[in-house]
Amino acid sequence: MNVTLPDGKVLELDSEATGADAALAIGPGLAKAALAITVNGEIRDLSRELPDGATISIITEKSDEALDLIRHDAAHVLATAVIDLFPGTKVSIGPAIENGFYYDFEFPDGVTLSEDDLPRIEERMKVHVKAAEPFERSELSVEDALVRFRELGEDYKVELIEDLITNEGAQTVSLYRNGDFVDLCRGPHAPATGRIKAFALQSVAGAYWRGDSTRTMLTRIYGTAFLSRKDLEEHLELLEQAKARDHRKLGRELGLFRFSEVSPGSAFWLPKGTKLFNELVSLSREMGEPRGYQEVKTPQLYDAELWRLSGHWDKYRENMFLTESEDHQMGLKPMNCPGHAHLFGAQQWSYRDLPVRYSEPGLLHRNEPSGTLHGLLRVRHFCQDDAHIFCTDEQIQDEVAACLEFAFATYRLFGLEPKLELSTRPEQRLGDDELWDRAEAALSSALDSGGHEYVVNEGDGAFYGPKIDLHITDSLGRSWQLGTVQLDYSMPERFDLSYAGADNADHRPVMIHRALMGSYERFIGILIEHYAGALPFWLAPVQVQVLPVADRHSPFAEEVAAELRAGGLSVEADTRSESIGRRIREAELAKTPVMLIVGDREVESGEVSVRERGSGDEGAETVAGLLERLNQRVQDRTA
Repeated sequence: MNVTLPDGKVLELDSEATGADAALAIGPGLAKAALAITVNGEIRDLSRELPDGATISIITEKSDEALDLIRHDAAHVLATAVIDLFPGTKVSIGPAIENGFYYDFEFPDGVTLSEDDLPRIEERMKVHVKAAEPFERSELSVEDALVRFRELGEDYKVELIEDLITNEGAQTVSLYRNGDFVDLCRGPHAPATGRIKAFALQSVAGAYWRGDSTRTMLTRIYGTAFLSRKDLEEHLELLEQAKARDHRKLGRELGLFRFSEVSPGSAFWLPKGTKLFNELVSLSREMGEPRGYQEVKTPQLYDAELWRLSGHWDKYRENMFLTESEDHQMGLKPMNCPGHAHLFGAQQWSYRDLPVRYSEPGLLHRNEPSGTLHGLLRVRHFCQDDAHIFCTDEQIQDEVAACLEFAFATYRLFGLEPKLELSTRPEQRLGDDELWDRAEAALSSALDSGGHEYVVNEGDGAFYGPKIDLHITDSLGRSWQLGTVQLDYSMPERFDLSYAGADNADHRPVMIHRALMGSYERFIGILIEHYAGALPFWLAPVQVQVLPVADRHSPFAEEVAAELRAGGLSVEADTRSESIGRRIREAELAKTPVMLIVGDREVESGEVSVRERGSGDEGAETVAGLLERLNQRVQDRTA
């Protein structure tokens, strides 16, 4: 048989040759390094026979696919170790995921797993890795596989096979064996468990079977694996840094917000957190007004007919909070767009009026599953820096470009550089293909004409239109999707929106959905972790802490605080009877940007000793001079 290599060369092999044979034919070094093989774009085990005429590429540790492959291997080894240690455990699924892998288990009655058990499971995993057990693939008919797993009492595997029959018309399934463990699995896998170089188990969590809260609660074990011990240690160090920066921990320590079971998924903002929140809302207003945005305020609760008209009743109802009033179904708004469309449609417009740019820091509610809630990053009650633009087709390119400029200007204030992603039509969507063709072409044209680099994310658009998503990378190298610019021909059609054109005929406007920070809650959570709680001076809830050395210096400290406060700064005076060293330390832990120390010398001179976060003592300065300098930092929005 003949196969084609990535460089176009043709390799001649014996009939029935495998991927391993191909690697060996290329060279013994490659055969030793090979993990798997790509056959006509599909990743396969090295042990599988190759089809004649295939295009192949050998996967090694240097390949992009290697890490996911090894993590999938590690998930199987985890399941093997768990069954060794806890006989009678039922297994469900164990995929590789971003940054690691997990496996879900149903443990026998009386067995409760905790993180204290993870070291013991890790040690058992090492036994199987050291044994270099081959991953052996086999195929069974679905009938035989059902008999096998029913006899083993593996209910979850039985359900998965039944779904493969129903949804894919499967007639056979593949199994993988390593040691005594046999799993239902599509594969592929590396040749043996010994190829797993470095791994660690990280946490235990509950997870409903198939994410359905009406189904069995399983125990999920998370882990990670890397191609070297060095890479693993670097990753674990980053995780420790992330743990120290966790916004839930810092939000509590810095007195910004709290959460309570009386309203799951909803933040209770404390005074300092509310100040931070309001500062970002003010920033949106300040930057939006000169860009032509007009703020509106729309209701929280709408008749179900509005949601039916917008399409959300069919597409999004399960994520809405619903109620009834006087025999009318009602729903709390999970987004502002239908209300803004209704508002636009309540009056007549001329082409001379367009574009119309509505903005609203609107309160929203989404009925997120409790298991997905995560601090400020995934909530049920939140507020977006939301805006909707109604414009003509001819104005789309300029409006999209202006939205992107607004986003870049916003992110620059925080030292964040966005990357752009164009997300196209999903399988479940509103509107016909002609509308989607026009919308996708308009966005790609706006990106191209602006000279923006971007990647295309096929099928990830909103159900009503394509979108440009803006992603940033934080100080720990983590990627976050923040802003979005979405083009929508569908909602103006559904709401029968119109404007009078230059020809005096009615025309349909285009609707652009735009949010730059996303939700203020999520943005604050990201900022807290990005800055490790040490927010820039202009954004800090408490910008200056005045610290008298002794009680006799407190009156002067209060005078300084009052003068700075009158000048527009956020200032506290800590006049407690604690030692000055302890109060300085507490101000540092509170991430206060500027501390002013006042003692006998300062009282006499009328100056203050300035101590800056991160750089220490800055010397003495007059209060007036300090106020001018700090206000300039606020005006320039610098650290």
